[in-house]
Amino acid sequence: MISVEGLKVEFGVKPLFSGAGFVVNERDRIALVGKNGAGKSTLLKILCGMQKPTDGTVAVPTDTTLGYLPQVMTLHDDTTVREEAKKAFADMAKMKERIDDLNQQLAERTDYESDDYLALVEKFTAEHERYMMMGADNYEADIERTLGGLGFKRTDLDRPTCEFSGGWRMRIELAKILLRKPDVLLLDEPTNHLDIESIQWLEQFLLQSAKAVVLVSHDRAFINNVCNCTLEISCGQVIDYKVKYDEYVVLRKDRREQQLRAYENQQKEMAEMRAFIERFRYQATKAVQVQQKIKQLEKIVPIEVDEVDTSALRLKFPPCLRSGDYPVICDDVRKDYGEQTVFDHATLTIKRGEKVAFVGKNGEGKSTLVKCIMGEIPFTGELKIGHNIQIGYFAQNQAQLLDESLTVFETIDNVAKGEVRLRINDILGAFMFGGEASDKKVKVLSGGERSRLAMIRLLLEPVNLLILDEPTNHLDMQSKDVLKDAIRAFDGTAIIVSHDREFLDGLVTKVYEFGGGKVREHLGGIYDFLRSKQIASLAELGASQGNKQATATQAAEPTAQSLQKQSYAEHKEQQKQIKKAEKAVAESENKIAKYESRLKELDDILCNPENASNMEYVTEYTDIKRLLDEEVDRWEQLSEELMRIGGLEN
Repeated sequence: MISVEGLKVEFGVKPLFSGAGFVVNERDRIALVGKNGAGKSTLLKILCGMQKPTDGTVAVPTDTTLGYLPQVMTLHDDTTVREEAKKAFADMAKMKERIDDLNQQLAERTDYESDDYLALVEKFTAEHERYMMMGADNYEADIERTLGGLGFKRTDLDRPTCEFSGGWRMRIELAKILLRKPDVLLLDEPTNHLDIESIQWLEQFLLQSAKAVVLVSHDRAFINNVCNCTLEISCGQVIDYKVKYDEYVVLRKDRREQQLRAYENQQKEMAEMRAFIERFRYQATKAVQVQQKIKQLEKIVPIEVDEVDTSALRLKFPPCLRSGDYPVICDDVRKDYGEQTVFDHATLTIKRGEKVAFVGKNGEGKSTLVKCIMGEIPFTGELKIGHNIQIGYFAQNQAQLLDESLTVFETIDNVAKGEVRLRINDILGAFMFGGEASDKKVKVLSGGERSRLAMIRLLLEPVNLLILDEPTNHLDMQSKDVLKDAIRAFDGTAIIVSHDREFLDGLVTKVYEFGGGKVREHLGGIYDFLRSKQIASLAELGASQGNKQATATQAAEPTAQSLQKQSYAEHKEQQKQIKKAEKAVAESENKIAKYESRLKELDDILCNPENASNMEYVTEYTDIKRLLDEEVDRWEQLSEELMRIGGLEN
């Protein structure tokens, strides 16, 4: 669908990359990875034709359509959400006009046997088929389905777009691109403004509906779930790994070790050449060999090694006061905006040292409760902040409070204390402010750069209650690892509002779910929460089955009228069958519970890297999963049998 050959991009003396060649085929889902500044966004712009390369070719067939979502775009606020989404079908409207015009030509002509007429028929048929394949008759339903998947309520669709935040308007732009159903989707950080449920919907859409995808994302779980190929930009090269991201990480580690060995061997060889040259430079008998060594040295192309691995860098929050045992206690907290209730009866207790997550769709009240805790907005109910609490708060608007007259380095130097001041450059490098970037003035930084700088400053302040609202939106994977390790080692308490499952995994021990005006507590990590949601929905199904079972059992109780219709012996036999069926159902339910419990234990065991390749555990997991599936099928059959026996008595 897209063929790239010999691609080269230069912005200065050194090219971003050169000699790049790869192909985007149908059903490819490609993750474009590399450190910030490597050229990922630039490559996407080149693929969609918005930017020209210095050299090389990008071949896109004329009938191939592209959909491009940039990180930042110009947004217009002159329509409703629905009307804005309808703009995605502007090409379809033009196509409809062409079809109507062709149809009119066919109606006016009478030369039915001529070649021109037959060619016109073929053109009309092709256009009409394409029009129907694009969903011409269902675009209203497509609009509602897509916007709903991205988090919009039906009541939102007729609201003006100007009433929504920038993040929600970016969702509208994403919806427009998806609705066009292009042959190739080029997405630059599509999950930055999405919550967990919207990300999961987008994952399913890209897997099931998209023809081909090339995307840039720092959401590790997202690209692992979506992508089957990884394209890395590193050391001025574009390397095509035909594997998923997790497998790429392993291959890349091996490749970097090979690079280091080759680099060390080359450095040793060059050092020996220089030593020979210096030793025999002025000896006439060695003049020829010296000149040969000099020429060899000049011809050597230095081996480059991937960017320095700073994963060993550790940040530690400075010492702070010990807080009370319960930093935050909410009891029946309620927040209304006019007639709209954001949440009601919100009751929660956060203990000292706990790391908790606030999750849920955007607009369900996560940031609102944070503002209540911060004392920024009024509410009803009781909310207590514990003794000796020092709050460190990060939200997107924190970035706007930075002193624009300072440089990046000065901003951090002003808050750094002790030995941390000796490591400022390392810390800045870990958050993508390495080299000359540390000398930039704050006033010239982009919104994302300001957010990262505000995050670094927060990490260096003495606090015992961290409240982070979407802290990872502008961080790459390495920066997120540094931040995650710092929070994990943090002695205080942390409340994290985030949609990033990979970031929350292994970090939080409790999840508060916001939705439907309620705040629900879930013990365990983020993946425990996601699994429990699925189990909860199955439990609802089980409950409905249980209701049917209860109804069947009630129906099995004899009435006077039924006893008149059957003999005592028949009734006694039927009761015996019912009890036997009920016992079989109960035994099956106990087996299912045991299998599910063991699967959860094995999940925890296999999540440990030491056990990941233990075939004994893997085999046991596979066997139990098979037994569980078989037992669930058996339970359904037994339940149906119980209902049938109970129904006979009526």
